[in-house]
Amino acid sequence: MQKALRVYGQVLRLVRRLPKDSRPYYAKYARENFVNYRDVEVSDTQILDELFLRAYYHSLWVLNKYSVDESTANKLKEICCG
Repeated sequence: MQKALRVYGQVLRLVRRLPKDSRPYYAKYARENFVNYRDVEVSDTQILDELFLRAYYHSLWVLNKYSVDESTANKLKEICCG
């Protein structure tokens, strides 16, 4: 659960780096995705790892879409992949 909260917080920090007009959409999108998966079993580490990895890759995609430097997602990568 702690890791999920750290991932969510880091995703929201990345949303702040997007253009102002797109921030509300991506903040809502991130929240909805985390809420949709809140019932996943904490003991099922394989599914959680897949969800965290997907959050990382989706974040990279959005950052690239708005030409934000990918290196800003390094901390998210550490949390999700390392």
